[in-house]
Amino acid sequence: MSTREAAGRAGMNSRNPTISDVAERAGVSVPTVSRVLTGAARVSPAKREQVEAAIAELNYRPSAAARVLVSRKSQTIAVIAGNTSRYGYAETIRGIEIAARAEGYTVMITVVESADEDEVDRAVSATLTQALAGVIVLKFDPPGVAALGRLSTDLPVVALSGTRETGLRQAVLDEASAAEELTDHLLGLGHETVHHVRIPPSRRVDGRTTGWRRALRRAKAPIPPLLDATWLPRSGVGIGHALAEDPSATAVFCGNDEIAMGVMRGLAEKGLRVPEDVSVAGFDDHPLAELWSPPLTTVEQDFAGLGRRGFQLLLEALDGTGVRLYSSERPRLVFRESTAAPKARS
Repeated sequence: MSTREAAGRAGMNSRNPTISDVAERAGVSVPTVSRVLTGAARVSPAKREQVEAAIAELNYRPSAAARVLVSRKSQTIAVIAGNTSRYGYAETIRGIEIAARAEGYTVMITVVESADEDEVDRAVSATLTQALAGVIVLKFDPPGVAALGRLSTDLPVVALSGTRETGLRQAVLDEASAAEELTDHLLGLGHETVHHVRIPPSRRVDGRTTGWRRALRRAKAPIPPLLDATWLPRSGVGIGHALAEDPSATAVFCGNDEIAMGVMRGLAEKGLRVPEDVSVAGFDDHPLAELWSPPLTTVEQDFAGLGRRGFQLLLEALDGTGVRLYSSERPRLVFRESTAAPKARS
């Protein structure tokens, strides 16, 4: 063995072998090694044997990055979200990850912390520097909406949300229809109207608020002013205090279950009982909703299923096997003990 070969082997022993090392050992070009690895083109039996022998001798294992460069096909998808800890977000991402793993894809997650232009540009730019097959955006809030608007059209993109928009490949939970049905349920119990505590919307009006207002208008019921909560459950406590001072507030529909729990706490602190004095309903069917006291009437949303459906749309775009741009599912009402017929409030 020459001094140069010995030095080369010593260098390789201190690092993982590369595709260039395989090409040099086999006495062929890097593109020839690539063709052997991917089967993208025919290679003569003699050269294939040389490459395979070099791979075995060097114990070469292509890295994920090398496979992308060789095959021009990434096995990584990005998920962009405004949050990863809230129940709906976490469950949706879990659904994406399970579906992606089953198909051999890796999921990377980017959190966009606000809708500030610089923050959105930073997060999206950092995401797009990766070798990606496609992107799924959780369009649940303003940061998600802003990030979706910054994405390049060169990549397949799927949006997940509670409202449908034209011109997007998207998986949707039909929140407006579910909110309308829930409001109808409360009106059907005999309440003259239904107050609505809104969570921060992704756009000016979200599906939950749209469905609530649609039901009240159809029933020709009074439409109370919106009550805005933050994402923090404790913001519902103060709203509960205010509702306790309003005798017309006999039924309350909250934008999610955590806010509903806060509202119930605020009502209780003012001496009112649920549902004897005020009926309270939530949205999402958080795991704690059925354990709350009283158990919470709500809307079950299959967030994990939303994630799976979103990934399936993306996979169809990547494989070129489908032309679907839209997948919708209607959430299911869950009736529990926090809602009842009204009685007169003093």
